[in-house]
Amino acid sequence: MKHLPALSLFAAAVGFGFFASPVSAEEITLYSHRHYESDDILFKKFTEKTGIEVNVVKASADELIERLKAEGENSKADILITADAGRLQRAKAAGLLQSVDSKTLSDRIPANLRDTDSQWFGFTMRARILAYAKDRVKADELSTYEALAEPAWKARVLARSSSNIYNQSLLASVVAAQGKDKAREWAKGVRGNMSRPPQGSDRDQMRAVAAGLGDVAIVNTYYVGLLLTSEDEKDRKVAESLGIFFPNQDGRGAHVNVSGGGVTKASKNKEGAIKFLEFLCSDEAQASFPKSTFEYPVVESVEWAEMQKKWGEFKADELNLSKLGELNETAVEVFNEAGWE
Repeated sequence: MKHLPALSLFAAAVGFGFFASPVSAEEITLYSHRHYESDDILFKKFTEKTGIEVNVVKASADELIERLKAEGENSKADILITADAGRLQRAKAAGLLQSVDSKTLSDRIPANLRDTDSQWFGFTMRARILAYAKDRVKADELSTYEALAEPAWKARVLARSSSNIYNQSLLASVVAAQGKDKAREWAKGVRGNMSRPPQGSDRDQMRAVAAGLGDVAIVNTYYVGLLLTSEDEKDRKVAESLGIFFPNQDGRGAHVNVSGGGVTKASKNKEGAIKFLEFLCSDEAQASFPKSTFEYPVVESVEWAEMQKKWGEFKADELNLSKLGELNETAVEVFNEAGWE
């Protein structure tokens, strides 16, 4: 019998399927709540730079957290990304994440925008601000989140449901700053000043202001950018009719939140996962977020988009965002007590 060279034997085995699967490049699996095409472009750039393929599974943050719980140590996920710190903290509390030792991450990401135990890290930031009707409200009439509970704003405020994590995190920040009792008083006052029951998205609140259904809405900054650059002319006109106000500038600063990620406890490629998180805080990745999703970079040296520059510099609340998750249950309880459905 004629013997085939070893290389030929290997090729023949692959050709006839003797191996269970072909040798694949290094890879990581990402469970992500984010849904932007620009993220997919970033993932491809990461692969080009490192040779590490990125497999993406998308769903809501709650669904991904429950999936991680169900999969346990058998999970294929290496990284969890959510659109708010509250749910990242929830994943940490459930034991789904692990600590990461990375000088790059600790040096480049401000301490208040990452977990105190280095289990998750913010990589984009947004502020929860007030969008107001420029033809009916003067900027000097606005001051703080707390002022929205005052009689002057009766039937003039618009906000989304208390089930929304952005509002839960905002209220958690009020609890942290003023205590549960004053937070309940504030939530009750704002709910009483709403011009309609809470409903819809942040973009819907701005559309309602433009339509005259209210004078001021509580929204995230990046939604203003998404409306201003919308393909829908009506939405662009909505955004153009609104002024942007950063509350609490003479006090603790405007409430901020992050999109962020952490390495899962079950990760089979922790080294690759850390490289991915470090890439997300690189100058290249950070510079892409202001232009594509209108989120602020977390690395302070990275330039903002022109639109963000027009909105102006602002003082941000320096509360460590881990508190948003730790106080989430309290915030939900306060909303219920205040009648904010």
